[in-house]
Amino acid sequence: MGVHLWLRHEVKPMEHRAALSPEACKTLIDNGFTITAEKSDARFFKDEEYTKVGCKLVESETWETNAPLDAFIIGLKELPEGISPLKHNHIFFAHCFKEQTGWKELIKRFTDGKGTILDLEFLQDDSGRRVAAFGYHAGFTGSAVGIDIWCHNTDPALGKFPPIKPYPNQDELIRAIKLRLATAVQANKGSYPKIMVMGAKGRCGGGAVDFAKAVGIPETNILGWDMAETVKGGPFDEILGVDIFINCIYLSSKIPPFLTLESIAKPSRQLSVMVDVSCDYTSPNNPVPVYDRATYFDKPTLQVQAGSSNPPLEVVAIDHLPTMLPREASQAFARDLLPTLLALPNRQTAPVWQRATDLYKKKAMEASNQSSNL
Repeated sequence: MGVHLWLRHEVKPMEHRAALSPEACKTLIDNGFTITAEKSDARFFKDEEYTKVGCKLVESETWETNAPLDAFIIGLKELPEGISPLKHNHIFFAHCFKEQTGWKELIKRFTDGKGTILDLEFLQDDSGRRVAAFGYHAGFTGSAVGIDIWCHNTDPALGKFPPIKPYPNQDELIRAIKLRLATAVQANKGSYPKIMVMGAKGRCGGGAVDFAKAVGIPETNILGWDMAETVKGGPFDEILGVDIFINCIYLSSKIPPFLTLESIAKPSRQLSVMVDVSCDYTSPNNPVPVYDRATYFDKPTLQVQAGSSNPPLEVVAIDHLPTMLPREASQAFARDLLPTLLALPNRQTAPVWQRATDLYKKKAMEASNQSSNL
């Protein structure tokens, strides 16, 4: 009997991506999978695109009560809030294995229901590299937002930065920011912003650099940092000397912070916009501990006041930036994830799924032990 995947509707506000594209669903169905897709008015792909390739369509948010116990519930972002035990195997970004806020409570729901978290963030190949990630599009769109905010702030008459909306494709996004940048550079006496990308050699950082180049930022204005530049340990005054800082670093252990409230209070700070693409503000390993809450597409920025003589630092901390390009980001992610999903029928022997299962068991044990010691 084939594997049953249940594609759930995303409940996160303004999330337009999908873990499975219609094209990926067709390939899976052709290989013996059964796929149920919940109706979704938020998903960029239309419901009909799924039924056309052979998916069964059901009502939104019915997986908990109607999905067969052997179905794998697949999605991207967080589950609906609740305390009910979770009895299915779930494939999603759980954001709890690095001991983020609420991690023990979420894992307890799974242990109580005898379900399992197969975390997309920790589906890794034999070399430890993630099999699928939104990193490139996260960096690409994060760079777009950072540049857009800088452009917006060159004209004080524009007021607060407006809500962000998705774009139909990356060409439209590039075209829109190019136009804004041309106007802003003219207002800035012909000067382009200086940008630092932290983690420039990774997928995410590469996307950030590519976008900056695509809209015409001179290469001399793009400073790409990676492990070699950060080995001495932060904080780094060099970050204070750019206009836009884009953090694309993925951390699993604690390091000295890149920025602190004390460092951004220095009168010499030129930095005015920070886009924390990694958005790990709830993690003890957060390398930019200058803010304490997320931002959202309808309220993209928060201001951090540091130093009486400095203007506030505009911070963007949106944890699903690739939804600005929902079709392209979803298609790329699903395409990369597909070979691993095709191995699900042999999950007990497939190394990627074995490691994911073992990691869940390890984290469940840690959560249980910490709760017991309270």
